Amino acid sequence: MEEIKIFAPATVANLSCGFDVLGCCLESIGDEMLLRKNTTGEIRITKISGQELPMEADKNVAGVAVRALLKELNSQQGFDIEIYKKIKAGSGIGSSAASSAGAVFAVNKLLNEPFSPEELIPFAMEGERLASGNAHADNVAPALLGGFNLIRSYEPLEVIHLPTPQDLRMVILHPLIEVKTMDSRSIIRQSISLQKAVKQWGNLGAFVSALYSNDYDLLGRSLKDEIVEPVRSILIPFFDELKIIARESGALGFGISGSGPSVFAMCKGEASAKQTGAAIQKYYQEKEIDFDLHLSKIGNEGVKIIS
Repeated sequence: MEEIKIFAPATVANLSCGFDVLGCCLESIGDEMLLRKNTTGEIRITKISGQELPMEADKNVAGVAVRALLKELNSQQGFDIEIYKKIKAGSGIGSSAASSAGAVFAVNKLLNEPFSPEELIPFAMEGERLASGNAHADNVAPALLGGFNLIRSYEPLEVIHLPTPQDLRMVILHPLIEVKTMDSRSIIRQSISLQKAVKQWGNLGAFVSALYSNDYDLLGRSLKDEIVEPVRSILIPFFDELKIIARESGALGFGISGSGPSVFAMCKGEASAKQTGAAIQKYYQEKEIDFDLHLSKIGNEGVKIIS
């Protein structure tokens, strides 16, 4: 196989109760990428459409992630990378993770799969390091593995793949403003009270339990953030109002997607998701704020081959 075209999905990280350790994959939102072998021995970004991003491989998350993989293999194989961005940079739904995860997945396939999907995660994390200054895995892990994923440990890296209740739907509202992950991380407090930490641990444990038991009510009660949301929510127009509207419309819970400005409403069933989406859409239209709105199932496959 000399070339491959893949779909690289968007993701929702943190999910309120799991800052830097919890994330899920979205089924219907994502980028497309085309990678082919070349004979130059170089990693070249040959085309980017949809966004203005660096064409230099050492400044592009896809190039950095691929180089990390090839360095581990001591491979001199060259690749040309085309990126068709449909996830806006700085949107909070894993734009850099999609490029990083998609690139290493594709290269791994073209090299006859020397690595398992789990073993690709550290290479994709290097793309995240370039994008945000922090090599976090809560976006790239679900992008590569699909479904919900918990990062139990970073040193050593241990990722736990969690079950997905079938009726879950995600409504994503993206206010058309950019919040850089690096900037959003800089405003987070580095120290928290024991009281807040205990509440957060309880919610994270309950969330994982709810996934295993298909307890949708418990999922909703667990989607609470005592640590990051109170700080980051000030960057999102009318966040508190949106949260009330989503809950009144029947959503299980509501929170910030990754570093924002996108927000998510987790819903049970298609009808609830459509009702919630319509309500928050109406509110933002009344406020005359530009936005994108997405409704998606949880993507159980992660990055996948198109052709």
